[in-house]
Amino acid sequence: MAIQIRIAKLASHNFMKPNIRTTFFFSRSISNNFTSRHPDDDFKRCDQEYQQWCNGGGMFHKSARIDPTAQIEIGALVHSESTVGANVCIGSGSIVGPSVTIGQSTTTGYKVVLSNCTIGDFCVVHHGACIGQDGFGFFIDEKGSMVKKPQILKARIGNHVEIGANTCIDRGSWRDTIVGDHTKIDNLVQIGHNVEIGKSCMLCGQVGIAGSVTMGDYVTLGGRVSIRDHVCIASKVRLAANSCVTKSITEAGDYGGFPAIPIHEWRKQVVSVRQTSKEFWYRRKMKSADKRSR
Repeated sequence: MAIQIRIAKLASHNFMKPNIRTTFFFSRSISNNFTSRHPDDDFKRCDQEYQQWCNGGGMFHKSARIDPTAQIEIGALVHSESTVGANVCIGSGSIVGPSVTIGQSTTTGYKVVLSNCTIGDFCVVHHGACIGQDGFGFFIDEKGSMVKKPQILKARIGNHVEIGANTCIDRGSWRDTIVGDHTKIDNLVQIGHNVEIGKSCMLCGQVGIAGSVTMGDYVTLGGRVSIRDHVCIASKVRLAANSCVTKSITEAGDYGGFPAIPIHEWRKQVVSVRQTSKEFWYRRKMKSADKRSR
């Protein structure tokens, strides 16, 4: 680009006459890599790659594979290489990340985030749920620094699964995180990386499952149950609310307490503690009465 530079200078040296204004003109060609690219080019390219979906008004990448019967509501975004099946409904504000697969007749609520995952058929994902983000895994290296473990695998959700609002399911690091068919998950549930959940399980609100847990089929977890990492839970196990599993459970049945033990043993412990407490306060009361009588 040719730039003409004009320099005006008042004469101040001996060889120039006073009160004489001297003007110099220079013309040269200057190439500038920054000015040759318009800042709106990236936005124009983005506009060309993303288009508005006809059914619902949401946006989708041109490389995404979307069934014509799918509905993408306004404010939703489907990224590149994703697959959206027939009769799927993606709620407003939801994000479908790159290479995500959503099976037919699945519905997502508002502001759902799906990344690094596959969702089966006839699933329901309620508002604010996040599926496929990195798990919580770190280690300390030889220098004493905290280093993040690679989280490179996926979360795989089966068919007819229901996932509650604001529930988080992390993707795997050494194996995929799996949720089996017909499993129902309540609100505010945390499922760590590498967890495998069988079919027809029921997880109530505020359950927390640490990484690499393996659960069988027809397992029921009451509200606020917590499970430590790397334990196995057999099929047809039921855990009472507020229980904490610290070691593997190999036999079907009902369990409760902290740490979780067979339910009848836990109830005996509760009764024993209550009786002991009553006896303690009764004896203390009698001692106080004896002191006053004296």
